Amino acid sequence: MANVEHRGPGNALGAGASGTPDGRIGAVRVALWLIAAVLAVRQAAVVLRTPKGERLIDWETWVGPNGVLHVNGSLYDADKFTGTPFAGLVLKPFARVAEDALGWAWTFGTLGLVVVLGLVAARALPQPVSRRTSLLAAPLAISLLMLSLPVRNTLHLGQTSIIPVLLVLLGCFAVRGERASGILIGLAAALQPTVLLFVPLLWFTGRKKAALSTGATFAAATAVAWAAMPHDSWTYWIHHLAGAGLGANPDANANQSLHGALLRLGLEGPLEIGLFLGLGAGVAFLGLRRAVRYARDGQLLLAVALTGCVAIAVSPTSWQHQLLWLLLAVVGRVGKRASDRYVWPIAVVLVMTLPSKMMLPNMSVLDPLRDNVVLLAALASALIVPFLSRTAPEYQRSIPTSYADPVPARWKWVPLFPFWRRVLTRPNLLLELLLIRVGYSAYQQTRLAATGGTISGGRERAEAHGEQIHSIEQFLHIDIEHWFNQLTARTPWMESFFNFYYTSFHFVVPLSVLAILYLRRPAQYRWARSALGFATLLALIGFWGYPLAPPRLMEDLNFIDTIHGVQDFSQPDYGTLTKLTNQYAAMPSLHFGWSLWCGLTIAILAPKWWMKALGLLHPFFTVCAIVGTGNHWILDAVGGAAVVGAGFGLTYLLQGPRVKEALKVGTGLKPAMAGLPADPPGAPDDPDGKPKKALSEPKKVLGKPKEALSEPEDALSEPEDVLSTPKDAKGDRTPS
Repeated sequence: MANVEHRGPGNALGAGASGTPDGRIGAVRVALWLIAAVLAVRQAAVVLRTPKGERLIDWETWVGPNGVLHVNGSLYDADKFTGTPFAGLVLKPFARVAEDALGWAWTFGTLGLVVVLGLVAARALPQPVSRRTSLLAAPLAISLLMLSLPVRNTLHLGQTSIIPVLLVLLGCFAVRGERASGILIGLAAALQPTVLLFVPLLWFTGRKKAALSTGATFAAATAVAWAAMPHDSWTYWIHHLAGAGLGANPDANANQSLHGALLRLGLEGPLEIGLFLGLGAGVAFLGLRRAVRYARDGQLLLAVALTGCVAIAVSPTSWQHQLLWLLLAVVGRVGKRASDRYVWPIAVVLVMTLPSKMMLPNMSVLDPLRDNVVLLAALASALIVPFLSRTAPEYQRSIPTSYADPVPARWKWVPLFPFWRRVLTRPNLLLELLLIRVGYSAYQQTRLAATGGTISGGRERAEAHGEQIHSIEQFLHIDIEHWFNQLTARTPWMESFFNFYYTSFHFVVPLSVLAILYLRRPAQYRWARSALGFATLLALIGFWGYPLAPPRLMEDLNFIDTIHGVQDFSQPDYGTLTKLTNQYAAMPSLHFGWSLWCGLTIAILAPKWWMKALGLLHPFFTVCAIVGTGNHWILDAVGGAAVVGAGFGLTYLLQGPRVKEALKVGTGLKPAMAGLPADPPGAPDDPDGKPKKALSEPKKVLGKPKEALSEPEDALSEPEDVLSTPKDAKGDRTPS
């Protein structure tokens, strides 16, 4: 597969490339290499600082004093060794080496293999690539590999799963000659039998000698192992059908294969075996056909990744450390619009670096998706994801994104980020959902971690802060929490209303506002979303730095918890409630902060006065609910208002004023879009890619224009009397 494309001047190492990278690219490149180095040192430190009995668990099982490679019995008697007999034959001599020295050597050797793997993968990118990509690809690839769950799992367990992937990439992209290529891939297949799926890829892409060499090398290595260890070879290949069933239970979540998924769904016996064989054959046929097509298209690295994804699905057991093939699929280009290009890479990186519980909510109905998220991503890569062909016009030049005209800084000491431009088009929904979900999971984890180290220690500190807040409110004569809480508790309709409002509207209203803005006002959606993100980030800093007990958890103040009931204050963690979430994340109050964000967003964007008033009622009812139920102090609401104000302020400072998509209509002039740049050829008017009418099309001079705005005017739109820029503002268009 290694052809002239991958030996050209645009390789990832920059070899042979003409010219010198400019200062900005050079600085980014140095920063990425530093990040990769820091990640490598961190991974090694994590492994080596782990107690001796808890690190390199699989490696200890193999080569330790009582390891299966150290004794004279069968490799598979203890049901702990899951590799091929050839792998055991190769690794058995290592059992004679000093255990401690080997652990260090194995850890640093694995890190070296990861670096080589990243360099080879970066060099194998389909040509042509830009100068920037060629310089930054290698450190970025190494950093992603270091962060990926398969590499982290491999380093922790002391596994060998990186070696087959590296051998395949070396055979496809590094060595010259088909026979040498086949030998490397055949050795990889001897270590991981599903690598034999690369034989049809080689054969149908014209590399028949490499395919034959792969098969011959695999057969020779397996025969040598059979001659040296006949009993173990019989156990692995015949009794366990190529290792199926060895090691942990195949229905464990760590087994991300079709076989493991079917077992987790409750299927077993002949029915499960028949379904697995049928589905596996279908996936292999369709996936390899797609891989051959992309290989012929010149996207050889993508073809290798898709073949590896097929191997993940059809293998009887695909453990976490064997799933590295999926990360290589990040090189495929998906989407015709520039704004869609990041969806697939970000989705793959999230799947390969974060636990599945952070990807999907912890709901029983989503268990089949969450338990098989890597398998589903591998199947999507092999069968579904519409990767672009290199012959497609959008492969090199995607449909550009529409931006508003840049604005000068408000103050000279506040620079605007040059890459943070005001986008007018709607962002990709899948990417937004992924980022919202991961962001909320990080928000939850930060709340849980901000407890002072232990629950009991966090309680003492949080109660001390609660006394401080109460004292400040008494000094300011705003300590109305106890009075209003007692009033709520003894008034049934108030208690029911505020309990419902507190538990229901906190998520429903912000998500509804975001959904309406996304559908009807995409440019305003980005502005509002950025402000909400900044506010939430600032709130997390407050949770971490100032844990605060809410009034209902202050034992001596006799507040009534109208929602959760009576708490057992004799327990350090107040019973089961504080075991589930951090109850000390009260300052600032995001219950009030998010509601204030909703109210301000609606008040700014809604076209009718009654909509604005209704929006502002939401933070009023919310502050009554958080105080009446005993969940927050008055000053918590003040803190929530502060972070929301800071969120809007940071958005304004860094991005500029929000885009006002109102029309400016003047007598004798055509309506002009305020702040809209000239459209590039072929640019769409909306995210669906529909071409819009030319701006030069004659319209009625006076009165309401018909097609001037792409979004409807009745949903959170700007009032018609809001004029965005003066007559001589930059970007105004005059009649032709």
